[in-house]
Amino acid sequence: MATTATLKLDDKEYPLPILIGTEGEKAIDTRKLRADSGYICYDQGYGNTGSCESAITYLDGDNGVLRHRGYPIEDLAQHSDFVETTYLIIYGELPNAAKRKEFGLLLRQNAAVETQMQRIFEGFPKDAPPMAMLSSIVASMAAHYPQLAANNFEKDLANFDLAAAMMVSKIRTIGAMIYRYLRGLPYIFPKQELPFCENFLHMMFSEPYKDYVASPEIARALNLLLLLHADHEQNCSTSTVRMVASSSANLFTSISAGICALSGPLHGGANVSVMQMLQSIHDEGDDGTRFIEAAKSGGKGHRLMGFGHAVYRNFDPRAKIIGKAATEVLKKLGVNDPLLDIATKLEQAALKDDYFLSRKLYPNVDFYSGIIMRALGIPTNMFTVIFAIGRTPGWIANWREVAANPKGRIYRPRQIYVGPVKRDYVPLGQRS
Repeated sequence: MATTATLKLDDKEYPLPILIGTEGEKAIDTRKLRADSGYICYDQGYGNTGSCESAITYLDGDNGVLRHRGYPIEDLAQHSDFVETTYLIIYGELPNAAKRKEFGLLLRQNAAVETQMQRIFEGFPKDAPPMAMLSSIVASMAAHYPQLAANNFEKDLANFDLAAAMMVSKIRTIGAMIYRYLRGLPYIFPKQELPFCENFLHMMFSEPYKDYVASPEIARALNLLLLLHADHEQNCSTSTVRMVASSSANLFTSISAGICALSGPLHGGANVSVMQMLQSIHDEGDDGTRFIEAAKSGGKGHRLMGFGHAVYRNFDPRAKIIGKAATEVLKKLGVNDPLLDIATKLEQAALKDDYFLSRKLYPNVDFYSGIIMRALGIPTNMFTVIFAIGRTPGWIANWREVAANPKGRIYRPRQIYVGPVKRDYVPLGQRS
């Protein structure tokens, strides 16, 4: 196989190295192109640009493959849990019993949010967007724990284990506190003896004199939901974390930026859009049949949400897992949700219809994740917060790759300028 490609510009040839990943992905290295030729590569939205080398997640959208550190998502979903997968994504290997116990202890010891930090909540209005609150409070961690946020890679990496455990554990507690603050409820503090997901549900749903005890079915459903969102290669929020980190920003600041990116409806709000679509179909007395036909005809307001993906050109492997889980969870909980019936009908209809098949519009993970969260009692405005809690391991691992790269450089994309050419300044009194 050739090790270089050749680009011909203005009758001159420029050799460009070819990079090959461990799964056979091929890329043309254009890093020296501008210096050698004066040209840059234009790729709006970076959809065909490799911004980094990473050993965390492999994604093959054409064949519906997703692996974390080499482990298929199907195997992790069946055999692992969120905390173990978090360790795998951050540290690169599955933990042995001793490492798993040590990591769990760090999570439990760093779950609580200190009183001084709790006062930040009081500055927000009661109708504040939860993701705006989450990004602000996570950013404040850099001020509350300056010993872990030196904005110096060498110093921050020396304290990485504690900072990472604190981030994973506290973002869950902060999420529960946001839920209760917006409802005018007193905060419920974490219990060290509870597992990760059970503790989160305890902090969200307990009453002052009655602890909420999650059933095994509910705890497993939340575990699966978080695990399936733990990382997803260089998406908008993850690449944002890496970009901010490249300036030598600390872990907390970088993840706060990722939360801001995730708050956008085109990224983290997809499952909210799915629920709104299903509710609208239900409210109109439709079982999905009329909506499918309207979507095929391009009817305004009849876009089939939760189908298709920016990367997958096949079935999103996470959707297969979570679709099955959604049906099982609702059945075990005795929940009869008409929205699930509509979702199932939409899926079955779309998977048999040439209109959707020819366009490779398969269900993605967002199609069913909202149904599960709804069954767990999580309101729609908290969906993206749950997404952020799940995505935190991937953000941490990507920050660490940037911080640990001795040859790293600050991200600085180029542009094609299309504004006015040079012109003379006109004094205020002479302007028409």
